[in-house]
Amino acid sequence: MNIVVYCSAQDELDEKYQQLATALGQWIGKNSHSLVYGGVKSGLMHVTAQAVHEAGGHCVGVIPEMFLHRLDPLCDDVVATIDLADRKQRMIAMGDVFVVLPGGIGTLDEWMSTLAVMCIGDEDRRPIIVANLDDIYDSTIQQLADMTRTPFARGKNLTRTLVATTATDLITTLNTFTSH
Repeated sequence: MNIVVYCSAQDELDEKYQQLATALGQWIGKNSHSLVYGGVKSGLMHVTAQAVHEAGGHCVGVIPEMFLHRLDPLCDDVVATIDLADRKQRMIAMGDVFVVLPGGIGTLDEWMSTLAVMCIGDEDRRPIIVANLDDIYDSTIQQLADMTRTPFARGKNLTRTLVATTATDLITTLNTFTSH
């Protein structure tokens, strides 16, 4: 199963964020799933890939040509893309489950782009699991909840976003979708 992980490429993050990424990566590797991620050797991207690699898992880096100089050597497979928009499309197409770890604008963009694709067709039931450590995504989660009560979103597939607040919650939620 391909687990797409959206997360920060920022280095020197607090240890609690690194521990979350490590727990996720260990779970992916130990359960013989593949990590699909942004493919750069920095931040939570690299931390997750390192844990997957150490647990014997498979890492697929989907990386824009302009970032190839930052390619993570832990990638078992590399999918080079034209740009960030192409990367998102490829990652969405490859994913069976999506995990959103703490990150910035790029991570939020990937989450919303994935959700938008899922809202187009009611048949898309792939889950998006958001690791809301330190309530970093509270406002976004609330905005999504508010939108379900409007005539614009009509609740379509916004419920595909599941929230986990700890590494244990994240793994428990992942187990419910990957045990089938």
